[in-house]
Amino acid sequence: MPQFQPTPPGRAAPGAAAITPERPVVAIGGGPAGLTAGYLLAKAGKPVIVVEASDQVGGIARTEVRDGYRFDLGGHRFFTKAKEVDALWHEIMKEEFLKRPRQSRIYWNGKFLEYPLQGMDVIRKLGPVDLSKALGSYLYAAAKPKGREDTFEDWVTNRFGRWLFNQFFKAYTEKVWGVSTSEIRSEWAAQRIKGLSFFAAAKSAFVGNRGNKIKSLISEFNYPRYGPGQMWEQMTDDIRAYGGEVRLNAPVTRLRVSPESRVSELVAAGERLTPSHVISSLPLRTTVGITEPEAPLEVRDAARGLRYRDFLTVALVIEGEDLFPDNWIYIHDPNVQVGRIQNFRSWSPWMVPNDSDASIGMEYFCFEGDELWSMRDDDLVAMATQEIQQLGLARADKVKFGFAVRVHKAYPMYDAEYGERVQTIRRWLDGIDNLQQVGRNGLHRYNNSDHSMLTAMRAVDNILLGTHHDIWAVNAESVYHEESVEDEHPYVSAPETPAMEQPLA
Repeated sequence: MPQFQPTPPGRAAPGAAAITPERPVVAIGGGPAGLTAGYLLAKAGKPVIVVEASDQVGGIARTEVRDGYRFDLGGHRFFTKAKEVDALWHEIMKEEFLKRPRQSRIYWNGKFLEYPLQGMDVIRKLGPVDLSKALGSYLYAAAKPKGREDTFEDWVTNRFGRWLFNQFFKAYTEKVWGVSTSEIRSEWAAQRIKGLSFFAAAKSAFVGNRGNKIKSLISEFNYPRYGPGQMWEQMTDDIRAYGGEVRLNAPVTRLRVSPESRVSELVAAGERLTPSHVISSLPLRTTVGITEPEAPLEVRDAARGLRYRDFLTVALVIEGEDLFPDNWIYIHDPNVQVGRIQNFRSWSPWMVPNDSDASIGMEYFCFEGDELWSMRDDDLVAMATQEIQQLGLARADKVKFGFAVRVHKAYPMYDAEYGERVQTIRRWLDGIDNLQQVGRNGLHRYNNSDHSMLTAMRAVDNILLGTHHDIWAVNAESVYHEESVEDEHPYVSAPETPAMEQPLA
């Protein structure tokens, strides 16, 4: 990516009009995508305003802090094959970017399995009967004709066999998504499980994942000393130092499109802004809903039909220095509602303000308005406290305090109609000259933070360099070509399913 030279604050960019100030680029959303756009534009000397609806930057990748205890909403390991993204991470964080070892396990059938799989651990804990079932089921799947692969269930069963699907994919995935695996499209499986197969997993279990070729099985990752929020807070400071603006508590409530098919005005926190360009990470459903004049009926119908999975973390502070060594544990147990458990001391010792406590994140997947989402915070803390004791990971009487954090529209859903709906919306958006959608919800694509940032980089290229990058194509090839090397997932963000390992939230 070209290295842009910053224009010092207070000086006009080269070639800028002496009388008429240049209209700003407005980046909507203070998450990884919006902040990346703001940073690169400000660094290049362009006027830019980043507007964020909440009082904190980072979006789903923010860090919650209570009394010095830090909680990463979902766990965001930073690992990418996109060199320009990796360079930007290190440019922002410098020596605050730590290399951290990865340790994770699966809680399955009352046992903790090491993940990535370890040969002797698998043999000892599964036993010869279950191992024979797994191998026999896989060989049967490999030998039979594949047929159509419309659903997640079809895709996984064809590659791993029915037994492994039922044991390690079905129940956990349905806990994460709240729908049957027969309703989730195969495109999502191809994107999230890319590079991993039955034999790849088996080989890794016995000889290791040499060179981290399978990205879902990486053994170490980068991590900001004080959690991912440290990166977004530093990026915010840098934007302001370069002369750009980051406005919090500034929800965008209107996008006005002129007869010339350009965003001529937007309203953020009641203030009218006149942008030169708009880079938006708003969910597609929101973008369509706030546009004036109204989008065509078929576009509004498509937007209303897009679905999202919501997410909440119950953060617990528990007395005990080393409750368990894992960064995170996947919970494959239908008797508890928790889906994954994070131990943030293992991510970075600086996430905990003392040597005697642990910061734990109990992760629950839900739909906004359902029973879990609507529970009182005190009841959620009580449930999480009971469940971590039930799993044998901590004693309930050692929990010092807890709180709940809810995340709206955390994960765009890949149901049977999503592809056609997104295409309908995209055709309409392509007619608005100065608007580019970026990020996970901006494209309704299950990107991790690195690919979300990469979409913003391409959008900035289009503005500064006059290129014509197709933002919708960033990371799209992985949906269909899981063997791709250059577009491997970094797994920086979202719920994971072991053996395929979806991203970290």
